[in-house]
Amino acid sequence: MFEPNLEGKPVIVLSNNDGCVIARSEESKKLGFKVGDPIFKLKDCVRKHNVIVRSSNFALYGDMSRRVMQTIRLFSPDVEVYSIDEAFIQLDGLHGRNYEEEMRRMRATILRWTGIPVSIGIGKTKTLAKLANHYAKKNIETGGVAKIGEHPDEMLKTVEVGDIWGIGRQWSKKLRNMGVQTAFDLCQLAPDNIRQSFNIVAMKTAMELHGQKHFAFEQSPEQRKTLLRSRSFAKPVTSWQELSEAIASHATSAAEKLRKESLVSKVLRIFFHTSLFSHTDPHHSAHATVEFTSSTNVTHTIIKEALRLAEPLYKKGFKYKRAGIYLLELSSGSAQKCLFETQEEQVRDKQMMTVLDAINTSMGKGTLHFASTGFTKVMSMRQLQKSPQYTTHWDELPTCVCGLQ
Repeated sequence: MFEPNLEGKPVIVLSNNDGCVIARSEESKKLGFKVGDPIFKLKDCVRKHNVIVRSSNFALYGDMSRRVMQTIRLFSPDVEVYSIDEAFIQLDGLHGRNYEEEMRRMRATILRWTGIPVSIGIGKTKTLAKLANHYAKKNIETGGVAKIGEHPDEMLKTVEVGDIWGIGRQWSKKLRNMGVQTAFDLCQLAPDNIRQSFNIVAMKTAMELHGQKHFAFEQSPEQRKTLLRSRSFAKPVTSWQELSEAIASHATSAAEKLRKESLVSKVLRIFFHTSLFSHTDPHHSAHATVEFTSSTNVTHTIIKEALRLAEPLYKKGFKYKRAGIYLLELSSGSAQKCLFETQEEQVRDKQMMTVLDAINTSMGKGTLHFASTGFTKVMSMRQLQKSPQYTTHWDELPTCVCGLQ
């Protein structure tokens, strides 16, 4: 939408700190780029094929995803947002209208309003819909929309077993060794044999290919059970101050996310380690877990416990490359009462978090923060090829030129 000159060109998007490939255009897929490939190993190929490289820009991606999902809901209120770039839609409410025509109209609307060319697959089950989506994406003659009808065998024969939704790399390797090469081949196996060789999820996947619904439509996303905040450092960290600031920053981000989703955590786990790939620097890895006295989402409580766990594990002289925290045993609700805190302290903490969130929402993230997160740029990412935040940052809004006569 914002860079139409990229259409038809090979493009890859990199992870945090420009580490490895996390997304690819169809053109770059055909060149052999794979998700997870380290960028330093791809430099020659990038140069040879004039591949466009972009750093991650999650603020922009999230906002554009929200716009796409809002557009989808104009065509059907029954939407399950599966990920930032995927959604399932219930078409039962279209009341006799032609599903394929309606989805083509929706695709055209999304393209016109957001500039994003989506692919749409229509099927009786989630697995068939995903398979049809894959077919639409791979076959330009579909115009971006494909429907699996009453006799899906021809389409099933064109989809490799590794491209079936829910069939991972390990399963696809095992299936190929069993002579199963395509989705059609998988349909020929007896369900009980699939369950015995794999598990019940694989069996349900195969049965969905037969048009039998086994994966429910979920409009309300399942409440998360864990929350991870972690990031590699742009440059190795050696001092306790830098490491502690990074851990405190992760704790702050995690606590904000808990409050935003009205969740609290009972268990905290911290970890940090040196580079897993260095053959010259000494290796050190550390982790520790603690159970809170009572479930909480209070930022300074989580920071305090995280640093208390981490400090004795830190060793001077090591070059730490990554740090993070896990929050476990999440539940809904506000922070629970603690026997070791007075009612006044609990009220104070709740009010403090409310004010903190309100100011940071209105004035910008990080306007108010705890001193333990520091004032340096330890947590800043290396994003040398980041596209502008066209829709979420005032200073980076695209310029519109209007000519009048």
